[in-house]
Amino acid sequence: MRRLIWIPGILAAASAWAGEAPAAQGPMESLSSFLLMMGMIFGVFYFLLIRPQQKQRQQHEQRVNALKKGDQIIGAGGIYGTIIGIKDDKAVIKIADNVKIEILKSSITHILGKENAE
Repeated sequence: MRRLIWIPGILAAASAWAGEAPAAQGPMESLSSFLLMMGMIFGVFYFLLIRPQQKQRQQHEQRVNALKKGDQIIGAGGIYGTIIGIKDDKAVIKIADNVKIEILKSSITHILGKENAE
């Protein structure tokens, strides 16, 4: 019965499977292969998770900063409304006849635009 041993590197793994003794690795070689592997994992996470999320957040911030009177929005609490005024970091929205509320611009989750207006 063969005993499987984890060895970094495809050639070392192939030689172990073939029954050959793997080449001895010093502490610097195993450290460098570990650092290379961790760097590759970080690169994959950066390009698949971190970078797209940063782009999406920047686009949302740009859309929120470009809000104007008459745009329909959805707040973080699920409140639908139409913007009737914008202050520094707040937006005054109309949610029903004679009902106006102020919400933080950062709590706006969706911007529906004017085309979905009544």
